[in-house]
Amino acid sequence: MLGVAVAVVIGLVIAFVYTLISKKDGYNKSFIVGLALLPAIVAAVILLVGSNVARAFSMAGAFALVRFRSAPGSAKDISIVFFSMASGLACGLGFVTFAVCFTVLILVVLVIISVTGFGGSSEYKKQLRITIPENLNYMTVFDDVFEKYLSENVLRKVKTTNMGTMFELTYECRMKDDNTQKQFIDELRVRNGNLNITMGTVPNSDGSILN
Repeated sequence: MLGVAVAVVIGLVIAFVYTLISKKDGYNKSFIVGLALLPAIVAAVILLVGSNVARAFSMAGAFALVRFRSAPGSAKDISIVFFSMASGLACGLGFVTFAVCFTVLILVVLVIISVTGFGGSSEYKKQLRITIPENLNYMTVFDDVFEKYLSENVLRKVKTTNMGTMFELTYECRMKDDNTQKQFIDELRVRNGNLNITMGTVPNSDGSILN
């Protein structure tokens, strides 16, 4: 019972710290609830299984039936889940002191990484969507404008729209100077005949292909 009780406290602390370090990026409430409960659940499973091999395989089969329907999380989210599971595992095995020390150490590292912005970039990727008429060569029509305002650009997707009379181009790019964004869009409007242009942050900015 001591191991499960400590696992509950550890889960609540992990969930609380995660909400603090994720305020800027946002977080899912159900994920926070899951983090709070996960260490205690893992500890209880370990206590139930014990050293009984047959019971362990039965438990594994039962958990294999669970199908997670949520969208895959980021690498940080996956790491936090494994961290919570490891803490619960230590509590379930009776290593309560180790579990507490391990949790404190990892949480301190997470807070330091969050405060210092470790691994971050001073430039943020943008998603740029441009609609152009079908008679424009989308491979070269914006080259000089991109060279003037962008430090990096990648054409991620091309699709036809408006019954095939137009193309919608999706780029992933970085601005040389965010203060020139209006001038950049104005010059693009001149090239694409004042058709739709959308610019914003990249969804799930982990380098994944845009929708």
